[in-house]
Amino acid sequence: MVGAFTAGLLGLAGLSVPAAATPAVQPTAPTLDDGLALTPPMGFNNWNSTHCRAEFNEAMVKGIADLFVEKGLKDAGYEYVNLDDCWALPQRDADGKLVPDPVRFPNGIKAVADYVHSKGLKFGIYTSAGTKTCSNVGFPGALGHEYSDAQQFADWGVDYLKYDNCNNQGVDAKLRYTTMRDALRATGRPIVHSICEWGQNEPWEWAADVGQLWRTTGDISDNWGSMLSILKKNLPLAPYAGPGHWNDPDMLEVGNGGMTDTEYRTHFSMWSIMAAPLLIGSDLRSASDETFDILGNREVIAVDQDPLGKQGTVVSSEGGRWVVAKEMKDGSRAVALFNETGSAQRISTTAGAVGLPEADAYTLRDLWQHKSYNTAGTISATVPAHGTVLFRVRADDRWAAHPPAVELGLQGSALIEAGKPTALTSTVTGLGRTPAKGVLVALSGPTGWAVRATSPTTAGALPTGRSLRTSWEVTAPEGTTTGSYDLTLRATYRSPTGVRAENVVPLRFSVVVAPPSGTSYLSDLPWLSTTNGWGPVERDTSNGESAAGDGNPLTVNGTVYAKGLGVHAPSAVEYYTGSACETVTAQVGVDDEEGADGSVAFEIHADGTTVASTETMTNAQAAQRISADVSGARVVSLVVTDGGDGITSDHGDWGDAQLSC
Repeated sequence: MVGAFTAGLLGLAGLSVPAAATPAVQPTAPTLDDGLALTPPMGFNNWNSTHCRAEFNEAMVKGIADLFVEKGLKDAGYEYVNLDDCWALPQRDADGKLVPDPVRFPNGIKAVADYVHSKGLKFGIYTSAGTKTCSNVGFPGALGHEYSDAQQFADWGVDYLKYDNCNNQGVDAKLRYTTMRDALRATGRPIVHSICEWGQNEPWEWAADVGQLWRTTGDISDNWGSMLSILKKNLPLAPYAGPGHWNDPDMLEVGNGGMTDTEYRTHFSMWSIMAAPLLIGSDLRSASDETFDILGNREVIAVDQDPLGKQGTVVSSEGGRWVVAKEMKDGSRAVALFNETGSAQRISTTAGAVGLPEADAYTLRDLWQHKSYNTAGTISATVPAHGTVLFRVRADDRWAAHPPAVELGLQGSALIEAGKPTALTSTVTGLGRTPAKGVLVALSGPTGWAVRATSPTTAGALPTGRSLRTSWEVTAPEGTTTGSYDLTLRATYRSPTGVRAENVVPLRFSVVVAPPSGTSYLSDLPWLSTTNGWGPVERDTSNGESAAGDGNPLTVNGTVYAKGLGVHAPSAVEYYTGSACETVTAQVGVDDEEGADGSVAFEIHADGTTVASTETMTNAQAAQRISADVSGARVVSLVVTDGGDGITSDHGDWGDAQLSC
C-alpha cells in the first residue's frame, strides 16, 4: 500500500536525468484509419528468449498459444503469437517465394497460423526492410519483394508483421516502410505493421500513417541498465502516441532471468504507463508463477490498454525519483512512483500535480497489492530500490468506504557492518481524510538478527499529516555473510468505522565490510551493485558482448591495462567505503574493441555527489587520468554516461582503477 521511506535511507548513485521536456507543438501527422491496434498490441515474440536457437520451432509456438489460453493470458488481453527471425530458409525458391525452414516448421507456416487461430488468437511473422534479415545467417529480406512477400503472409493468415531494418542498402527509411504499408494494404487482409527501425530516423515524426507502432530505440537486453536507458528515451515521446499509433520501446524481458522480480515489476509497470506494446519475450513453458503473476496483472494491463490511448508523462524527476502520470478515459490518473536508485526512496506527489480536480478526498488504488485507500490528496510511497509503486487515483464521492492511507518510511543507512548496531527511525504518517486509529508499527529482520524498538511503537490516532516516529536498533550477527538481506516494516491500523488495514514495506539492506587499508585495485574489491547498458560489468577485461566473461584485454587507444573494469554506458559500479577512504584514481577511455563509434563520459560520485568527471571521450583519444577525493564518503560510485548521443558502441574502460584507504 502507500508508504514512504524518508530520504535518509542512503540513496546509492542512480543514473537520473531531469524530467524530459515534451515538444511545444503537438504532432499533427495523419494516422492510419484501418481500426487496427486501437490499443497497444499484446502478445508474444520468441526473440528475447530463443534468438535463433533450435528450441524456436513449431512445438514452441503452439505451446505458447496453449499457455495463453490455459494460464488466462488470452482473457487478460494477450492476442498475438509472433515469430521472429530465423523461421525461413536462407534462399528463396525458384519462384522468388520465401520457404519456411522444414526442420523448425515441418508443417509450414500456414499450419502454425491455423493452430494459433484455432485458439482464438492471432499470428505474427517477421522480416526485414532490407535484402537480408538481421541474423548472422542473413535470411531473405523483403526489400524489392514487398508485394510478393506481403501476399504470401496474407495467404498464410498472418495478422501482424514485425518489419526490421537490417541490410537496407541505404534506401530511405520512409520509402521502405511506406512501400510495405502499401503492399500489406494491397492484400486486403488486416495486418498490423510494426516498424522496427530502431528510432534511427525518428519515425514518431512521420510513421503515424505508415504503421501502427514504431520502435523508438535499439534492442533491449535482459538487464537493468538496458531497460532503464530505453525507458528514458521513450518517456519524452508521449505526444506522439495514441490509438492506432504507438511508441514501441521493444519487447518485454519479464521472466528471462537477468533482472529481479522487483525490476521486472518496474519494467511491466513503466511499459504499461507508457502505453507501450506488451509483447512477452520469455519462454512461458518454463516461466515461474511470479512471472505469470506479473504478466497477468489485469489492473496494470488496464492502464496499458486504456481506450483513451494516452502515454504517461513525466511529472517530476529528481535524484532518480520519478513520478509519471497517465490520464485515463474515466477521468482517473494512473500514477507511477519509480525509483531508479539502488536504495529505497520516498517518492511523493499530489492529486493536483497529476491533473486531478480539487476534491474533498480521493480513492487511491494500489495496482500491485490490489487494495484501495482514501487520501486527502497526497500520493506517496516507500519505493524499493529499482522498484515502482503503481496507483490509480480518482476523485471519488465514495472515498470514505476505504481505510485511510498512511505513509510508512524508515530513516538511516541501508548498509550494515556485521556485529555493529545500526540506528534507524521509522515514521508512520496519516495521509487519509479520515484518521488512522490504533496504529502499531513493527520492524522485523532475518532469523538471528537483533531488532529492538527503543521508543513507543503505538499511537491512538493519526489524523492527516500527524506522525508516529519510532527508534530502532538493528544488529546483524557477527560473521554474517556479506550480501543483501530483507527487513520488513509493517504498520497495522483501523479506519474510524473499524475496517482493518495494513501497510507493509519490504526493505533490502546490505551487510558490508570496510575496504582494506592501503591501496587496492577496485576490480579486486566486492561491489555493492552494478548497472550496465549491455551485458554485465567485467573485472579486468573489456565489456565484450552480452554474456559474462566474454570481454577482451582492457585496451584504450592501443594501451593495454591488466587491471580495471569494463563497462557499457549507461553504467554505475558502487562500492562501500565506510568513511574510511581518501582517493579514487583510474585511467579512463573508450575501449578499442568497438571501433570508432563509441563516445562516453566518466564520473566519480561520493555519496551521490559528483566529485570528478571527464568531458565526452571517443575511441580516437588516449586514456585520461581521473582522480577524486572521496574522504568521508560511505559509498563511492564509478559512473559512465553516453556522451549525449546514444549508447551505440559505448564501451568504457576504468583502467588501473584504484582505491586508497
